[in-house]
Amino acid sequence: MSVSLLAHWTGRSIYDLDPAALARRGIRLLLADLDNTLVPYGVPEPDQPLRDWSAALAEAGVTLYVLSNNRLPQRPGRFSEALGVPYTGHAGKPKAASFFAAMERMGCTAAETAIVGDQIFTDILGGNRAGVTTLLVEPIRLAGNPGRYLRYAAEWPFRMLSKQRSMTL
Repeated sequence: MSVSLLAHWTGRSIYDLDPAALARRGIRLLLADLDNTLVPYGVPEPDQPLRDWSAALAEAGVTLYVLSNNRLPQRPGRFSEALGVPYTGHAGKPKAASFFAAMERMGCTAAETAIVGDQIFTDILGGNRAGVTTLLVEPIRLAGNPGRYLRYAAEWPFRMLSKQRSMTL
């Protein structure tokens, strides 16, 4: 179990992730954080670009799976059902248990799994602890919550180091 705070790959957004490139790397399951990774906080349903990207993942043989720390069960459930993908809400990231449960549910190994998220201390740390490929994106929107500014400021050194070592997809 790794306790690394460095991501394997960094990009601006999920749309920088090429579904075919993920498939070529052997990724069959893409776990994705919901808020500030797939959509801004509070957006209740997926927009068309996200639906298209999810369809492209499926076409490439990669299953999208929402892994959210949101404590309100209806938030990740409603969103994921509208997108037609499996999900786990109140996941408890960075604990690895929800990662392992998602992999087991979908019949995938850690080597076949990646996590994409916007936070070092939940998504990336949790993914590294579970032994999956970690993909870090910039948060969609920081506005509205001063705590987010502090959290992202604390993550800054790890973001910079991750960018320096980022693998090619």
